[in-house]
Amino acid sequence: MSNNTSDNSHDLFAVRLAKLNKLREEGIDPFRQNWDQAHTSTTAKALYKPEEEGEEVAQAEVSIAGRITNLNVMGKAMFAKLLDRDGKIQIYAKRDELGEEKYFKLRKHDIGDIIGVSGPLFVTKTGEITVRVTDYAIVSKSMRPLPEKWHGLSDSDTIYRNRHLDLIVNEESRERFKKRSAIISCIRRYLEAQDFMEVETSTLHHIAGGAAARPFVTHFNALDCDFYLRIALELHLKRLLVGGFDRVFEIGRVFRNEGLSRRHNPEFTMLEVYQAYSDFRGMMNLIHGMVQTICNDVLGTTKITNSEGVEIELGGEWRELSYKDLILEATKDADWFSKSTEEKLAATKELGIQVNPELEDYEVTNNVFEKLIEPTLIQPTFVTHIPKELCPLAKINQEDSGVLDVFELCINGQEIAPAYSEQNDPFIQKEMFEAQVGEETQDLDTEFLTAMEQGMPPAGGMGVGIDRLIILLTGAANIRDTILFPALRPSKVQQVESEEVSGE
Repeated sequence: MSNNTSDNSHDLFAVRLAKLNKLREEGIDPFRQNWDQAHTSTTAKALYKPEEEGEEVAQAEVSIAGRITNLNVMGKAMFAKLLDRDGKIQIYAKRDELGEEKYFKLRKHDIGDIIGVSGPLFVTKTGEITVRVTDYAIVSKSMRPLPEKWHGLSDSDTIYRNRHLDLIVNEESRERFKKRSAIISCIRRYLEAQDFMEVETSTLHHIAGGAAARPFVTHFNALDCDFYLRIALELHLKRLLVGGFDRVFEIGRVFRNEGLSRRHNPEFTMLEVYQAYSDFRGMMNLIHGMVQTICNDVLGTTKITNSEGVEIELGGEWRELSYKDLILEATKDADWFSKSTEEKLAATKELGIQVNPELEDYEVTNNVFEKLIEPTLIQPTFVTHIPKELCPLAKINQEDSGVLDVFELCINGQEIAPAYSEQNDPFIQKEMFEAQVGEETQDLDTEFLTAMEQGMPPAGGMGVGIDRLIILLTGAANIRDTILFPALRPSKVQQVESEEVSGE
């Protein structure tokens, strides 16, 4: 163990270590004991029966366990708060009721210790439901104090590196991650109710396909070749469509070896869903129904507020606008799509947008969309029919061969869910793959193309960035606030310990 601790923290550790040794001398090992946690703070409080005027009501006996978050000793009596998975509950102990020996042991505990208590419920003069302690045991001794006198963590680096402390002291974080779990459970229930089957596909791919992104590379020793952590779920799921699984979805981790920002983490959670004999408009209905079900079942409202305090209405109908119409409106140039690349680059300067002059023509236009238009799409908006160069996996529109039958659902100024009428013509698919391979953005997956040649049904497909959806639905300001353990550079302490282990 590294000795990189401050003098103060070392002294506090020593004090708690002495308390632990004292307990062991008395025959108590808190790391060997258990407690019957028959109730949580919420279920315990729910058992309280209000007393009628002039009439006593027998109250339930409860048995709870949790972490001490504050202590208030008043001579022969004491109050404390215990934190469990549901929240906090107050306990009250009196020397004459608990017994002198147990009472004095209880009052000597430290903030952070985990204990179990049992006893009847009552209500204090301030109206707080409380457990009157008749029995107790310590079940885990906390050797280090909680941060900042247990009033919460505010330093973001400390929060992300020590999520366990964040969850102990920051109720907002604890509730956000509970809500994340509830949202993902709701998504599963919604899709299963629509007769979709959840599947699991491999994380290690021999080709980094399904998206234009830089992969993480690893070496597979048993096969003596390089593999990639998957950058998308798409191609394996489509092969299941070929195999006859008409409605499939997967919620899985995806890895892209790219930048870190408030909206990007290299390891993130993706939902991908595919429905045979459907199209991108079928996916519109699916995502619309799914988000509104989450609003009703988890949030209890269709109105949310983003981190800037702007209200977003997720109920009712969502607007639909074409990519081209948005570009023409933003540039105020009816001839935009007939201009040369050089003319478009010149126009972007007048629009106040910095664009790399080496970009392809369609990339220049897409920069206009991403920098000038997308941030303004706060209310739910289906942006339809994007240029065909932006995605090799969707069907080309029959009326306009320059665009695809797709949508990008934008809410709160960012893309939440792209969806396609999936390309199922293996010959066109191969041409589009080869065009992208030539641009070095995606490898050619010949196994997927061979599967398509067996006959892939027409289908609608959609991807939803779960972390971005959680940001939206919880009002979080940063993607790291929605991921329990986000990607971080190793701390100096971790680097030193790693060097000690390796002998460097």
